[in-house]
Amino acid sequence: MKHLLARASWTALMAALSLGALFAQDFTGTWQGVLSVGKGKELKMVAKISRAANEKLAATLYSIDQGGQPLNAGTVTQTGTSLKIELPAIGGSYEARLSDPNTLTGTFNQGQPIPLNLVRVTPETAWTIPEPPPPPKIMAANVDPAFEVATIKPANPERPGQSILVNPAGLFTTTNTPLKQLIIFAYGVHPGQIQNLPAWAEEEKYDITGKPDHEGIGNDTQIRSMMKKLLADRFGLVLHRENKELSAYTLNVAKSGPKLSVNESGGNLPGFGGRGPGSIGVRNSTMAQFAGFLQSSIVDRPVVDKTGLTGKYDFTLTWRPETLGPANPNAPPPPADLESRPDIFGAMQEQLGLQFKAEKTPVEVLVVDKASKPSDN
Repeated sequence: MKHLLARASWTALMAALSLGALFAQDFTGTWQGVLSVGKGKELKMVAKISRAANEKLAATLYSIDQGGQPLNAGTVTQTGTSLKIELPAIGGSYEARLSDPNTLTGTFNQGQPIPLNLVRVTPETAWTIPEPPPPPKIMAANVDPAFEVATIKPANPERPGQSILVNPAGLFTTTNTPLKQLIIFAYGVHPGQIQNLPAWAEEEKYDITGKPDHEGIGNDTQIRSMMKKLLADRFGLVLHRENKELSAYTLNVAKSGPKLSVNESGGNLPGFGGRGPGSIGVRNSTMAQFAGFLQSSIVDRPVVDKTGLTGKYDFTLTWRPETLGPANPNAPPPPADLESRPDIFGAMQEQLGLQFKAEKTPVEVLVVDKASKPSDN
């Protein structure tokens, strides 16, 4: 009798442990917690995790204090009591484990790991997620816009960084941009494709603010067209085109296939954001636009897109840069894993399922005939 009771008790204990393990691995529900981002600033974070029809986990994150726009995860991976949420739209991730059935102990990483613990909540205890702002107005595709008003000022030499941005109202701005960089942006070329440029066009930097003469955010072609007109009008830029055979990289799909998250936001423009040395977050970009970014900012040759991929994608690319650039005493220390990262060629294949092929190919070259310092506003 004692043997049977012992066996029954053992069986009951194992059943209880199995049920407890199953329960402990249930990640679905609404989770919330506070992310400390430094200097006393905290952000309320919400994660909604569900299971799709194919039984795979899906997740949407919200940063309540930053407007509450939904941020859809790329992939959500569960391994026992561990969870990993990839966030390609912002070049980030969240990794956590269930320390108890209602607590996720984890780390949010967007270039720098930050502790983020989340608790499972009920509809009564959940924070209110604010309504996201309406989508930005899109400029009509059949218009050929120009800048109605544009101001050009010498950049502040004490201010670090460089950017070219379009805000939700369609206002175009650049910071710390020399004429050479503006030509690269406007014409979508590699720096080596620009010839006969005066020295000041690489050294003197400007801040530009431009208001389009049509409402809404223009598409990639419209934004570049406005910049071409501004360069001709305000910088007196005159150039002609020649074809030359140059060493270039072609961008191809690797044998493993692409490893990219499709962006279905319907947005007009891509986004390219630095995540520290040797790391970029890419959002809503075609492969042609990504090739243009690579040749303008990352690699030493023109890049020609031969992937055949036609969608828009979100992803993060992290590699070991050949140089870190000039020392900046205000910059954070380099990432600890910098030396162990693959080079740009290995990273492209491992992380994106893409690869470079070096070859000589006919490439268009821009020969500058005339350029002058910008006219008054």
